[in-house]
Amino acid sequence: MKFRARKTIRVGPLRFHFTERGYSSWGIKVGPYTRNFTRGTWAFDTPGPGGVRGGGRR
Repeated sequence: MKFRARKTIRVGPLRFHFTERGYSSWGIKVGPYTRNFTRGTWAFDTPGPGGVRGGGRR
């Protein structure tokens, strides 16, 4: 089993994600809405199970 070193630094609504290799990605979280600008993905959390996700580069 491989373990990965990951770290998220929160500065207000901004999120900066780091791995053992350094900077990975950044995003913003405001209420139920989350946007990752590096990957181009977004998510909207809904009450109960489930949620809506989209975006991403292909």
